[in-house]
Amino acid sequence: MKNLVIVESPAKAKTISKFLGNDFKVMASMGHVRDLPKSKLGFDPDNNFEPKYLISTDKKKVISDLKKEINKDTTIYLAADEDREGEAIAWHLIPALKIEKNPIKRIVFHEITKDAILKALETPRDVDQNLVDAQQARRILDRAVGYELSPLLWKKVRYGLSAGRVQSVAVRIIVDRENEIRAFIPEEFWKIKADFINPELKAELAKINGKVQKIPNEQEARAIEASLNQGIYQLVDIEEKESTRNPAAPFTTSTLQQEASRKLGLSVKQTMIIAQQLYEGNVGNIPGHSGGLITYMRTDSLNLSTVATSAAKKVIEAEYGKEYSLNKPRTYKSKAKGAQEAHEAIRPVNLALKPSEIKAYVEPAQFKLYSLIWKRTLATQMAQAKIANTTYKIEAGKDKEFEFQTKGQRIIFPGFMKAYTEGSDNPEAALDSTEKILPNIKVGTVLELENLECEQNFTKPPARYTEASLVKKLESEGIGRPSTYAPTITTILQREYVVKTEDKKLAPTPTGEIVNSFLVDHFSHIVDLGFTAKIEEQFDEIAEGKIAWEQVMKDFYGDFKKTIEEKEESVNKEDYLQVRELGTDPKSGKPVSARVGRFGPFIQIGTKDDEEKPKFVAIPDDKNMDTITLDEALYLFTLPRVVGQTADGEDIKANIGRFGPYLQVKTKFYSLKTDDPYKIELPRALEVIKEIDEAKAKATIKVFEKEKIHVLIGQYGPYIKQGRKNYKIPKGIEAEDLTLEQCEEIIAKDPKSKTAAKKAPAKKTTTKKTTTKKTTAKKSTIKKTDK
Repeated sequence: MKNLVIVESPAKAKTISKFLGNDFKVMASMGHVRDLPKSKLGFDPDNNFEPKYLISTDKKKVISDLKKEINKDTTIYLAADEDREGEAIAWHLIPALKIEKNPIKRIVFHEITKDAILKALETPRDVDQNLVDAQQARRILDRAVGYELSPLLWKKVRYGLSAGRVQSVAVRIIVDRENEIRAFIPEEFWKIKADFINPELKAELAKINGKVQKIPNEQEARAIEASLNQGIYQLVDIEEKESTRNPAAPFTTSTLQQEASRKLGLSVKQTMIIAQQLYEGNVGNIPGHSGGLITYMRTDSLNLSTVATSAAKKVIEAEYGKEYSLNKPRTYKSKAKGAQEAHEAIRPVNLALKPSEIKAYVEPAQFKLYSLIWKRTLATQMAQAKIANTTYKIEAGKDKEFEFQTKGQRIIFPGFMKAYTEGSDNPEAALDSTEKILPNIKVGTVLELENLECEQNFTKPPARYTEASLVKKLESEGIGRPSTYAPTITTILQREYVVKTEDKKLAPTPTGEIVNSFLVDHFSHIVDLGFTAKIEEQFDEIAEGKIAWEQVMKDFYGDFKKTIEEKEESVNKEDYLQVRELGTDPKSGKPVSARVGRFGPFIQIGTKDDEEKPKFVAIPDDKNMDTITLDEALYLFTLPRVVGQTADGEDIKANIGRFGPYLQVKTKFYSLKTDDPYKIELPRALEVIKEIDEAKAKATIKVFEKEKIHVLIGQYGPYIKQGRKNYKIPKGIEAEDLTLEQCEEIIAKDPKSKTAAKKAPAKKTTTKKTTTKKTTAKKSTIKKTDK
């Protein structure tokens, strides 16, 4: 092939290939092709932090396929995304493919349209080493934190835990908010509201003796009520003000994630997946359109190109009229700390393509997100909204010492609001953009009271973060960048340091809190918001060529490594045991405590120093170790309980095990999917046993009871089971015809069978065993250190 274009994803390759002739082949690298080795630190602190990159195991076939399309004359266009991560992907491809001697051209574009791709081919550049170095610095510094800090967590807190530079800060933000909520002491206050008739009007007490004051208790509220009942209610003033409103800025990555959460109920991860599909043109065949539907979705820029603002003006005038358009395009300046990417804000590539025109050809979620982006982009280039705000001031009380107020709002000219109004994390704020018309009353009118209400209220604690408000907080603090918000939130949820509540709020788990406590106590700078933001600024400086990435590593790593070594000796594991004492067991007199172990939270009666072994029971998902009471904890020990007997007189026991609730009859176990083991009664237990026995009977082809060999039908067809191990039945053998001897032969020949290992040559067995052990150890290390 004369020209090979390498992009990141197959969807993007498919879209771009439509725009290029037969001289071009477009292929995907499937993201990064090289990375640091998973089983080692991956860089050499003694040799200027030189990284040791390897081709990822799952990318060897990708590299092989790409190499087949390359000869010494092939021109290679590296077309990864136009950001630091994309620049690094392009850079890694060169040594991975060994194409240093080939003509190499780096091309970038922020939308996937024919014009953009052809223009990129005409204006190639070299790989930007500064951007690559900024990405390398992030990767290596994050590896240092994960690789060095996670093993310390295993030793001092609990095995299997991990730490990450940005993720740990996100967890700290969520834990800090939870601590604020716990420490919050509600304050009482009262509201006094009046309903008037002829005409109907609602008002609320706003001032006492000309000042805004809180009513702290019922006694004061009743005193005010008594005075109000001795006076009249008279409209004394009508205040009218005109105001203007400007539209919100065009979408960046973070504001799109926030608004899609508020208006569409999408998680940050879902938003990015759908936006990627729209960017790559991974949609149906839209008549008259080919290519992507939106510009690049990882950006913190608020810029719109002249092409975009001109197109917006045409659409606005056609859709809404000339009075809704602007004479001169509106521009915006980013307030985000460290905003740095050069491309545009997120916008439709073709504003003339209305959402209604694509609806039949895209997925519902794609349609909704495109509509949101289309409307927001148009609104940025529309006229201001003009609002008339009216306040009625009503005098009341025995000595006219109280002022009630009611506010109205009339939209004089909707402007951009005709297309779009921004959502809010505060539900009451949604009312700000709605009209509220007040009845026509003259100043001096005495109002007729229908009802006076004294309402008790309490101040509310700060709200937990949502995914959207957490992204907003991270961005405002300068932590992370457009490409990191979604992975950060996904990671802390996957690690179960944070959970989503029923109302989609983020709350820390006991594990998240204990890890945060450890890091705050001993590595405060790692989870310090200012320090993390400063590191991000240094990455920006590397990208701009102002400082060397190795210097950033030197400044960080030496002190960090020294602290790790100090904490190895000085930290006491006992300080981080997750234990909450609940009281004493009245039967045994032993202490009852809530704890967190390897498999999650549990209740323990007794201690390890007792002669008798302590009793344990898992805390169910609907209970929390921080709030569970002594009575609730002791109730958990009512398991195992005998529900009743089978027809044969055998006990049926209900219990909870490592894999959830179950029933047990002798050596048989029956999983309880929906039934509560504490409450299940005999009739239902017999029903569950019957259902599962019948299902197992249907799935059973043959049973050789003595040898504990079963021939069963599973999701993927027939198989042999012996004990807990499953064995594949070779092709050409009918499961129904299998004899005991055949089953034993299949088991013996299976690579994972002990019998097969015994039959292998002695020398080979030794080598194989050693290799297997090493590999397993490596894998184990990988999984737990590089987080």
